[in-house]
Amino acid sequence: MKKAPCIAILGTGSEVGKSIVATALCRLFVNRGINVAPFKAQNMSNNSGVTPEGLEMGRAQIVQAEAAKIPPHVDMNPILLKPTSDIGSQVVLLGEAVTNSTAVEYHSKKNVLFSKACDALDRLRKTYDLIIMEGAGSCAEVNLMASDIVNLRMAEYADAPVVLVSDIHRGGVFAQIIGTLACLSNKQKKMVKGFIVNRFRGDVKLFKDGVRWIEEKTGKKVFGVVPWYDHIHIEAEDSVVIENPGTVSRGEYDAPAIAVIRLPHISNFTDFDPLSNLQGLDVYFIEKPQDLSVFKAVVLPGSKNTRWDLRWLKKTGWADIVKKYTDANGHVLGICAGYQMMGRIVHDPQGLEGIPGTSKGLGFLPIETVLKSPKTTTRTRFSWNNVPGFGYEIHMGETWRLSGDPLFNILERNFEPCKTEDGCKMHDSRLIGTYIHGMFDTPSITKKWLKIIDLAHINVPDINYLEDKDKAYDLLAEHFEQHMNTKAIFDLI
Repeated sequence: MKKAPCIAILGTGSEVGKSIVATALCRLFVNRGINVAPFKAQNMSNNSGVTPEGLEMGRAQIVQAEAAKIPPHVDMNPILLKPTSDIGSQVVLLGEAVTNSTAVEYHSKKNVLFSKACDALDRLRKTYDLIIMEGAGSCAEVNLMASDIVNLRMAEYADAPVVLVSDIHRGGVFAQIIGTLACLSNKQKKMVKGFIVNRFRGDVKLFKDGVRWIEEKTGKKVFGVVPWYDHIHIEAEDSVVIENPGTVSRGEYDAPAIAVIRLPHISNFTDFDPLSNLQGLDVYFIEKPQDLSVFKAVVLPGSKNTRWDLRWLKKTGWADIVKKYTDANGHVLGICAGYQMMGRIVHDPQGLEGIPGTSKGLGFLPIETVLKSPKTTTRTRFSWNNVPGFGYEIHMGETWRLSGDPLFNILERNFEPCKTEDGCKMHDSRLIGTYIHGMFDTPSITKKWLKIIDLAHINVPDINYLEDKDKAYDLLAEHFEQHMNTKAIFDLI
């Protein structure tokens, strides 16, 4: 069977917009009747999701699959690295957590993993008409090229023309492009067919001379100069978008606000996108310890290293600040690892997150957690006092409720009916915790939580969050089509 063609979207660096470009192209192609699918051989992110089969993959490729109007599948992101420390990650292979590995150990397995990634790409190429491949970071990291499995080596395997994305907003766009090409071999340079200059602020016409200079200097096309946009919201790929948040000061007439504590190993921060989109409500990610009395609620989010981040909360003084907030009748919500931290004890007998041991929790909820394999990855249907909701679970271990009341009734996991309970609530639901990610994707669940934290007046539109995201993909495609030479990109295949 003939394999589908591929286009590789590589970058001059991290966060230049590769994921957004790939997402836009997925929607542009599918809107032209082409059966297109995304692919990223290796993703490093703690922002993940669950496929219909109950397997785990990077959230960026889930977004791109949504843009392509197809169900996400682990072949679209066969290798997911979830950082647990500065030098180590959990390795998720084809949707299942297989090991924790240091960077050195991981590099020793690159040839085997490259083969697995190639097999996944081959399966996609037999199923779809076109594959939009995404690279990682810079494609010109000379110290990593020999063991690269996601950028030029994968593009060469797929015989994919390369479109190089650069970011003019961060400055030095000419050096980004010329410098990247200078680091490549002649063979690799020939693979690069042209460029996209991303995140331009101001009048694009003012960059005509810049386009001319790039094309004359490189002999390759600039496919487009894409302006900055503020009217489209697409889920971010990784937590770099919420790095280094400042202290929040609040005025008397400011809108009510919710604080999400930005843990060092925060995961699935997109849980709060639906809240951020509500009119009349502010959502802040905060990292530096500060007074919490100005917030209507505080959230402890997911984390890829529960015990490490629990120690961080205590060492930085956050634990005492949150305790003071709860003593003053403040509302606290813990999600996944945040839920585990709110309990009395977190055991890690197998050393899944580091050295085996036990950590004392924050003591807000009467629960006890044991971290253990296998990993739970489910798409979950639940109810909250007969209010239906839908989300997903990604966690290692099991939590027991020693007293208090359950928060949710679980009705279905991975499309299999079940009758069990999740979470814990205390003190008239001022303190609640759950394993369910994505709970705010359901408007009725959001309304119920806002009522509990005395924000029932906030208008929550009765819209399907997935439908709302689908409209955003169309807007993104329109934006890129207005400013890109899409015909020239189509001609690459």
